[in-house]
Amino acid sequence: MVKTLFNNIYEGYAYSYPHKHSYRRLNNLSLPELWSPEKKDALFLYVHLPFCEMRCGFCNLFTIANPQTDMVDAYLRTLAREAKTIKDQIAPKAFAQMAVGGGTPTFLQPPQLEKLFSIIRQLGGEPENIPTSFELSPATVTREKLRLLVEQGVDRVSMGVQSFVETEVKSLGRPQKNTEVYAALDLLKQYSFSIVNIDLIYGAYGQTLSSWLHSVQEVIRYGVEEVFIYPLYVRPLTGITKLNQEPEDNRFIFYREAKQLLQSAGYHQVSMRMFQKTGIAQKRLARSYACQEDGMIGLGAGARSYTQLVHYSSEYAVARQNIRSIIEKYIARPHFNEVDYGIVLNKEEQQRRFVIKSILHGTGLDLKRYHTLFEQDALREYPLLPELINAGMARLQGHELRLTDMGLDYSDAIGPALYSAPIKQLITEFELQ
Repeated sequence: MVKTLFNNIYEGYAYSYPHKHSYRRLNNLSLPELWSPEKKDALFLYVHLPFCEMRCGFCNLFTIANPQTDMVDAYLRTLAREAKTIKDQIAPKAFAQMAVGGGTPTFLQPPQLEKLFSIIRQLGGEPENIPTSFELSPATVTREKLRLLVEQGVDRVSMGVQSFVETEVKSLGRPQKNTEVYAALDLLKQYSFSIVNIDLIYGAYGQTLSSWLHSVQEVIRYGVEEVFIYPLYVRPLTGITKLNQEPEDNRFIFYREAKQLLQSAGYHQVSMRMFQKTGIAQKRLARSYACQEDGMIGLGAGARSYTQLVHYSSEYAVARQNIRSIIEKYIARPHFNEVDYGIVLNKEEQQRRFVIKSILHGTGLDLKRYHTLFEQDALREYPLLPELINAGMARLQGHELRLTDMGLDYSDAIGPALYSAPIKQLITEFELQ
């Protein structure tokens, strides 16, 4: 039955909807008018720093490696200008959660990080009072930076390791030494972060089941609170496409073995990628945030913002010269009171977003809430949902539809299967720069 539903297990990662490749030029929408009907008391604040010490071969994120110091400083000055415009014209009442990503935010030096947190606080962000996540890399971890993050109130840090086997990270286009990784992990455990997350990738060229499980065992040995395991996707214009490697696709086998190993070690599965140690105390959830409904304010080039009707951001690119051009345009931008790139969501896309964002997470799809918001029956609107139930990939628990253990395994097929035809067409037509 499963095979008749999905031909490709790894269709795509639906971490957002609509996908950024569906964004197009908009007709200069007014920022105050765009946000005037929105709830502003439980927003997500995302800050993007598009800088890294190196560009990994698998990476298709909006970032460049080793920019000049003057570019970083100019970027922070522009970030401050954008934050002031947001505060004046959107007037957010409260942020419920916050994340600082990139790129590698800890590429910044301590004085620059202090400036970054000053900007966040001027906008109304209070890291010490809400769940706050910060991304870092082994090469950028220092005592001074970690101390600063703790003092500012960051409670979750996420470090991309990808593999504890040096030949594997080399095949991923990442010149990383294990001594550097272990030193960073040892340092992280000396600070009072509620959650240390480690990212791993499976499906690398030359990776065996034994070498993959070795990496999983290492994060278990270190007792980190969260583990994200990502299947390798070879994206256009990334460095790994130049290696002409065609490894055997054992990703599903590797995923299932890692899942079993993590669960046996006391981690419970939250989503296809996320495993969290059972019993950890999540830092102060001062205000509830629901990604299906509440808005997000993105700060910086490459950051996306979400209202109910419009998702918007700067333009997107992968090639270094095009990313640099977009960052330079961002720095030179005279004002931020209009939105000129993104997508307008009609009612159908709002509904699909609610379903996709709900069902791929362990909390599931609240059918009653869906009916309240959209006055429709989700099981009738989306024939795939009853099919998932019949296939044993989802089950009803009261008014909640949740993926089963097997359903979570097929998340990268289920998400894209729920995309609308117009969004699929926009994605197909998108020209990556």
